[in-house]
Amino acid sequence: MEGILKEINMKLLQKVIAGIILLLILSPAFGQESQVKINHQGKAFTMLKHAWTAQWITHPKASTLDFGVFHFRRNFDLTSVPKELIVYLSADNRYRFYVNGQFVCDGPARGDINHWRYETVDIAKYLQTGKNTLAVEVVNFGEFRHAAQQTFQTAFILQGTKDFEPDLNTSKTSEWKVTKNLGYDFIPFVSDSVGGYYAAGPGDILNANQYPWGWEQTQYNDSQWLSPRAAMVEFAVGRGFLFGSTWYLVPREIPFMEHHKERFHQVVRTEGINNINAFAKGQAITIPKNTKVSILLDNQTHTIGYPEMIFSKGKNAKIKVTYAEALFFKDSKERVAHKGWEKGHRNKDWDKKEIRGIYDIIIADGGDKRKYQPLEMRTYRFVQLDIETQDEPLTIDDFYGVFTGYPFREKAKFDAGDKHLDKIWETAWRTLRNSSTEIFIDPYYEQLQYVGDSKIESMVSIYVSGDDHLMRKAIKSFDASRLPNGLTQSRFPSYIVQIIPTYSLLWVDMIHDYYMYRDDPEFIKQFLPGIESVLSWFERKTDHTGMLTGLEWWNFTDWTKGFQNGIPPGADDGYSANVSLQYVYALQNAAEIFDHFNQKEKADHYRKMADNMKYKVRERCYDISKKLFAERPEKDVFSQHTNIFAILTDAVPEKDQPALMERLLAPKDNFGQPIDIIKASIYFQYYVNRALQKTGKADNYLDRLQQWDNMLDMGMTTFGETDDAPRSDCHAWSSTPCFEFLHTVTGIQPAAPGFKKVLIEPALGHLKKIETSFPHPAGKIIVKLKKKRNGHLKGSIVLPKDITGTFRANGKTILLKNGMNKI
Repeated sequence: MEGILKEINMKLLQKVIAGIILLLILSPAFGQESQVKINHQGKAFTMLKHAWTAQWITHPKASTLDFGVFHFRRNFDLTSVPKELIVYLSADNRYRFYVNGQFVCDGPARGDINHWRYETVDIAKYLQTGKNTLAVEVVNFGEFRHAAQQTFQTAFILQGTKDFEPDLNTSKTSEWKVTKNLGYDFIPFVSDSVGGYYAAGPGDILNANQYPWGWEQTQYNDSQWLSPRAAMVEFAVGRGFLFGSTWYLVPREIPFMEHHKERFHQVVRTEGINNINAFAKGQAITIPKNTKVSILLDNQTHTIGYPEMIFSKGKNAKIKVTYAEALFFKDSKERVAHKGWEKGHRNKDWDKKEIRGIYDIIIADGGDKRKYQPLEMRTYRFVQLDIETQDEPLTIDDFYGVFTGYPFREKAKFDAGDKHLDKIWETAWRTLRNSSTEIFIDPYYEQLQYVGDSKIESMVSIYVSGDDHLMRKAIKSFDASRLPNGLTQSRFPSYIVQIIPTYSLLWVDMIHDYYMYRDDPEFIKQFLPGIESVLSWFERKTDHTGMLTGLEWWNFTDWTKGFQNGIPPGADDGYSANVSLQYVYALQNAAEIFDHFNQKEKADHYRKMADNMKYKVRERCYDISKKLFAERPEKDVFSQHTNIFAILTDAVPEKDQPALMERLLAPKDNFGQPIDIIKASIYFQYYVNRALQKTGKADNYLDRLQQWDNMLDMGMTTFGETDDAPRSDCHAWSSTPCFEFLHTVTGIQPAAPGFKKVLIEPALGHLKKIETSFPHPAGKIIVKLKKKRNGHLKGSIVLPKDITGTFRANGKTILLKNGMNKI
């Protein structure tokens, strides 16, 4: 009995000790503030497993799952303004943060529940002696939210600097206050109503009569607001915390978005009102009472951001604001006459067209200088205002756009003395800019980040700007999307799961891109297990024939005629040479990466798999009479795509690759008869161009810009999803000319991992000269070349410090040193 009692006492003592340890972990002394500086001055967490001292808070009565706009306030007094006051904040879904009525930031940067971003800001410059107010607008878009918007519940958190008095932290016992904005409702959109698959969230209904105007200002009376309650899971924690949680907080890894004001270019047409051309430039207009008017505005170029409208009087007037990338023909006969382009030329036939698309609705309250800004980003070139006043005239004091996007800087320059190429560059760069926010997106229809798009957009962004933040974030995000079967999701973040196995392969290729362009082994190393998971899934789908079969999900490769839903023949119901070679390409890239990390056994395994599969694809799918790889063993369908990957993977001997490339450009059989072959769309041209370079045919590139010329000829100011009747007028997988002018025409490429050595192999085509400046991680590369009468090149190349390389042209090779090199 005595032994039993001792055992019981010992167990009780162990429980007490465990309880004390737990309390210490959760107490401030052992918590985040004492051991962790949250991203302070740009420094990231060092111990992510600890809890914050602030808590998640929410509205005490309103639904935390449905659509709603909420305002939080915290008033406090200061006898003096500190030199620095760091706060850390986040919210679900989105927030806008104000201090004393001044906008500070918005967020959180797009992420997922397991990687929920928080922002770190110094608010000292916004403070004043006396009364101060922190004010935050939090929006939950509810059931019809963006597909990219993951969520748990409406909630907000803010933590102040340790030891700052007063305590600014959010908690259930704090001095924060909250109200629900009853002035807002939402407009759900479905794909049929906007002309294509739509996943970018609802429109706004703002009833200004119920809006708490001035809520963000210090003098606002919030005495009727409520005290918030703790959210369902109130503890705020970082990744690795010892207990279960919801939002796992990680620091924002990208800069804040760029914001700048944009004026509309012109008033296109009006109904019910005349002589308002100056309205586009900021002149106020007044609409009489009991009047209906319509005003169509043209921004001249495609843009993204938050249009702002300032309006006065006009109580109960209704203002509908419709946003569109292009106008649409009203009459179906016109669509036929314009070869299926129901949008037609973007700068013509406006009298025969109408606006269609997403919209917001504002109900005026009769007040002065009210300002409306949409709750979420809008995309447009054209905006139409449809206004109906009641018993009081309405004044639109001003209406303009605020461009909002990732702050890429155009550091690269390419000058060939060719205005047409300048136009292509300008349009391609605008396409990339308008498709880059907190993630890479299709700005109008989806606002989702896809692997296939992001791989290309990453290359454009690092070549033109030198900025790799979005590329890094995209790679990490896709890794975080991984499913139990080992594949990544095709797009992420997203709350709708979509699987494109070929995009998992492109994710591996994207990591290889980073491996070649950035000297950052620690970043790459974290993805090795994920690469293995992806390649293992495909290995399990390889049968006794040595080719892939039984592939599930959506094996998208390209939007092109001949591929049903973008899927190569054989991928769903047989054997696909196309997808098998895409797998080979990823295996080869993975082998190089694993070799770098001295994992020779895995690297050798991937090489062996690649060699065996490309041999089997050639054995079963190569058509001797056509001298082309077929899509499947039946040898009844042929595409550029499969043959491009045959070149890139060396499934065809290197000596035969130039001839194969020639046949792809002008396909003919052994008797000189044309071959029916599925051609690459504008998206897949990126891979066609890699094969052009590999086979020494890159001089053909500048003669292959017809797809981009087609869009310019239709008055487009960004490049679309396709060059033939695109759903989306802005889709940055078509922004490749910026990359190609630098990588293919100028020929700047990495010659060693980490871009430690440079290869410059220009392909000027019909050009007589080029001058290029390129942002290498070590500094600028400057290339100036002119073509002599004999076709040879002369000029100069400047390499950054510690960077060497090779110049290759006209069959000659010149070693390049850092600094000035004469060619």
